[in-house]
Amino acid sequence: MKSATEYLWFETEKRREFLNITEKVRSVVRASGVAEGLVLVSAMHITAAVYVNDDERGLLEDISTWADRLAPPGDYHHHATGESNGDAHLKNLLLGHQVVLPVTKGDLDLGPWEQVFYAEFDGQRRKRVVVKVIGE
Repeated sequence: MKSATEYLWFETEKRREFLNITEKVRSVVRASGVAEGLVLVSAMHITAAVYVNDDERGLLEDISTWADRLAPPGDYHHHATGESNGDAHLKNLLLGHQVVLPVTKGDLDLGPWEQVFYAEFDGQRRKRVVVKVIGE
């Protein structure tokens, strides 16, 4: 079995950003030499998320609004530690920490509208995502 690991680094300009990382993940898969297998894409920070969905501006705004409705900015018990990002931790739980995607014929095997996103909820500092490809 082959495997490859690469880290994608991000430092967002805003506290919240949604980045389409599909092509970066695809590049890691293609360079791995794995023809048939799986790729894990995982946020290595608990105030960010990785998810798969459509790259449509209105939908991205809807996702952001939905996340704020379920985990609104505000006062959280977590803030007693000196932090101010309690809502970012909860948004990670809502959107998901990681995704596992199929690799077929040496490439990502995504549906017609599927894109891989990195969602940052407590940005403006350097963070990373691990991309791990395994298979034959």
